[in-house]
Amino acid sequence: MSRRHLNIVLVPMALVAALCVSKQANAPAQGDLYHGAVLFSERCAGCHTLAAAGTHGSAANIRTAQGNSGPDFDQRCERPITRVLYAIENGGFSGQYMPQNIVVGHDAVDVAEFVSKYAGKQATTSPGQKTCQQKPIGTLPADTAGLKSTDTASPNYSASTGG
Repeated sequence: MSRRHLNIVLVPMALVAALCVSKQANAPAQGDLYHGAVLFSERCAGCHTLAAAGTHGSAANIRTAQGNSGPDFDQRCERPITRVLYAIENGGFSGQYMPQNIVVGHDAVDVAEFVSKYAGKQATTSPGQKTCQQKPIGTLPADTAGLKSTDTASPNYSASTGG
């Protein structure tokens, strides 16, 4: 194989590898946040964008968006965590396209915690306004997502993890 052909093959492979590494650097590495990221990627990627999960489902241009194109969570702050859990349980805020209870139980809590922590990192703010990362994530009630109070908290779960 000539040097030119080798460059044609290797350069794109290197770019893809670099993109994969950069995506993994944004994502949580372990525990419930990782589980939330995986579930978000599996269940929400078709309609929502969030770099920490490696998803690109939101429309780039609102004028050409399809009806099921959800918010870009890189640009939209989603705090407190109870707001995210409400959207998961109720099919978003309009109830038009997002299925209700797309994840349930502790899975819903994991997704809500993940979205609350990582959403809004690229959101623009007006002078004097707090950035998304400066706003508190909040806490969840003891009987979260219809779970029995004994099932609500896992050893790795802490709603007080900040952003």
